[in-house]
Amino acid sequence: MDVLNKLFEEYFHAPAKRVQPVQGDLGGSGRRIIRLANDRASAIGILYGVREENEAFLSFARHFHRHRLPVPEIFAEDLSAGAYLEQDLGDTTLFEFLSKHREGEVVAPEAVAIYRKVVGVLPRFQVQAGKDLDYSVCYPCASFDRQSIQWDLNYFKYYFLRLAGISFSESALENDFGRLTDFLLSADCDYFLYRDFQSRNVMLPGGEPFFVDFQGGRKGALQYDIASMLYDAKADLPPELRQQLLDHYLDVLGAYINLDRAAFLRHYYAYVYVRIMQALGAYGFRGFYERKAHFLQSVPYALKNLRWLSHNVELPIALPTLMDAFQKMLASEKLHAIAAEADELKVRIFSFSFHKGLPKDESGNGGGFVFDGRNLPNPGREERFKPLTGKDAPVIEYLNQQESVHQFLASVMSLVDASVSTYQERGFKNLMVSFGCTGGQHRSVYLAEQLAKRLRSRKGVQVSVRHLGLEAMGV
Repeated sequence: MDVLNKLFEEYFHAPAKRVQPVQGDLGGSGRRIIRLANDRASAIGILYGVREENEAFLSFARHFHRHRLPVPEIFAEDLSAGAYLEQDLGDTTLFEFLSKHREGEVVAPEAVAIYRKVVGVLPRFQVQAGKDLDYSVCYPCASFDRQSIQWDLNYFKYYFLRLAGISFSESALENDFGRLTDFLLSADCDYFLYRDFQSRNVMLPGGEPFFVDFQGGRKGALQYDIASMLYDAKADLPPELRQQLLDHYLDVLGAYINLDRAAFLRHYYAYVYVRIMQALGAYGFRGFYERKAHFLQSVPYALKNLRWLSHNVELPIALPTLMDAFQKMLASEKLHAIAAEADELKVRIFSFSFHKGLPKDESGNGGGFVFDGRNLPNPGREERFKPLTGKDAPVIEYLNQQESVHQFLASVMSLVDASVSTYQERGFKNLMVSFGCTGGQHRSVYLAEQLAKRLRSRKGVQVSVRHLGLEAMGV
């Protein structure tokens, strides 16, 4: 953290007064993302130990900035320490904006308009800025070539198919992979490929799209990135909207190149498949292998996309073993169990200290209830309770004896119960409830545990609890 504080003070000529992590444990990149701010300025600091990837991002960001593309401005860097400072684009991602502006399959016009802007900017990255980009800085490779494609396909095979228990013939699947790779590489691959062009990598400061996380970019085909955005699993765009956005993208693309739509579409769905497989490999690695269960929440949406493709798309090449593996995935009891779990309402309950700031919502839904427990009797003022927490019996007994605590909890339960019922009726998947107190040790912990106990008895509700104050204390 010292290096980021130093970069901030050197650039803004004043120290940071507030330093707060932006991304929790839900990210998969391994980078630490920190917001540094004072009363006059704010910036995002990145700490990451892979120098080549940092160099790629910084080089690309400056190149795109020269092309007047909406990417974060780079303020300062210290590559020897794996640190750099960039423009703060706020907290609202395209995924969060979409989540707030939809009812099931119905996406509000405001969200459609933003998506049109996003796919309309893509050709400027791919064609305009891609022409004079320095591809020598790409990491880990300069193009989406045979080796890159095979790596993605094997990632899917070993970390998803195998770990999900899907049976297949190794040699027959390798033959399909070879035919698919040859077909993918027969497309025109002389453009910039963003690589991770999806809704969580688009920020919306002031409602306008800015683009981040392009450090994996390389030379490749046009089809890959638009497929990534339109088949972004958890975004779960309706098929009709996907088609509208694809048509709009192609209209814009036609202003930059001499576009043969039929030739583009001939390869397009093969790139959709390879992107879905790449994503499933990542979900499998993080979810099955590293046992980070939240990554598996995207699997049902990827399966939904595969089901739609199987009914609506026929590739111009035969891939019988791969298609058979997809059908086995769609019939898998293990994967159906993950899908059933994903259908549950997830209620995430937090306790925290108001001195440390509000818990950040990582679900993309913008937060939920925040209840202030500081008006209740404080066990922390009594010496006998100071080393204890709201999970310890003496503290629980003390708070149970307070009439004001019961009244407070009754009001909380009434509000949350009503929201849970409504969320379930409307098919919502996430609800966040946070309890704050002075130190995040006694009252807020007790309240969070009491609500969790109540909700765990409800059908179709998956409850998780985190005590941020206790975690900071190492308890």
